[in-house]
Amino acid sequence: MPDLVEADRIRAAAARIREIAHRTPILKSRSFDEASGVNAFFKCENFQRGGAFKIRGAANFIFSAPPQDLTRGVVAYSSGNHAQAVAIAARHLGIPATLVMPADAPKAKLDATRAQGATIVTYDRRTQSREAIGQEIAAAEGALLVPPFDHPHIIAGQGTAALELLEDMPYLDALSAPVGGGGLISGCAVAAKDINPEIRIFGVEPEGANDTFLSLQARRRIAVPQPETIADGLRAPCPGEITFPIIQRLVERVILVTEDEIRATLRFILTRLKILVEPSGAVSAAAILFRKLPPDVRSVGVILSGGNVDFDDLARL
Repeated sequence: MPDLVEADRIRAAAARIREIAHRTPILKSRSFDEASGVNAFFKCENFQRGGAFKIRGAANFIFSAPPQDLTRGVVAYSSGNHAQAVAIAARHLGIPATLVMPADAPKAKLDATRAQGATIVTYDRRTQSREAIGQEIAAAEGALLVPPFDHPHIIAGQGTAALELLEDMPYLDALSAPVGGGGLISGCAVAAKDINPEIRIFGVEPEGANDTFLSLQARRRIAVPQPETIADGLRAPCPGEITFPIIQRLVERVILVTEDEIRATLRFILTRLKILVEPSGAVSAAAILFRKLPPDVRSVGVILSGGNVDFDDLARL
């Protein structure tokens, strides 16, 4: 399964999505470097179209589909960022989009998705299956279902974030990225290892959503049925069938961070770098700020995966 996503697929994805996805900036912070003890380079996907990296994978999947498969529109299920990305890509092509989102999703993500002209169907994530709802809608409407992470087109699209980062910074010691279902970390690992085979890849999960951490320990996919964390974008209950073998092969370790460490890192980035990241986007930096990487790592690329957070939630955080 790892061979389903190769570096050439990621380069092809970069060309395919260029018309819709931004090439995001890389930022530095002297204060962060001093606090963490490493030289960190932040790949700012919070500045991406839709406020998160998800447009990369969603656009690559939709733009790769045969035109006849798109005539009835697209359907997706998501806590927010993937939903917004699918809505943006669908609007770009002038096709309808229906998004299945949890009723307790951040209001900012719900509002931003509606603003793209999409239809939203809400569900209770504790009692209902978003996958089943999405499949039912797709079957009833004849629409194309766009998966959130476990598909070669999605993984290749997400990997373009690391492709851009390593094109600019090819000699980094390590790369740190958040882990939800594994689409971002697996795609980024393939891209980074192709450019620099010696680079070390570290995934980061919240302690309350540690399914990939547990899966690596067990050497098989383990589910955490109801992940609880403020990092709402990382609540996928289990790593994917395609993403997990890539993670096993290329990721050195998955690091766990606490809720307090996520909050502290979000505050640090906001007050020192003067940029806003959502809790899911802060976890990759939290592992570095709290010195959880091996001590011999001196330079690291950090994927800040998104910046969509409700104002009221931000005040509480």
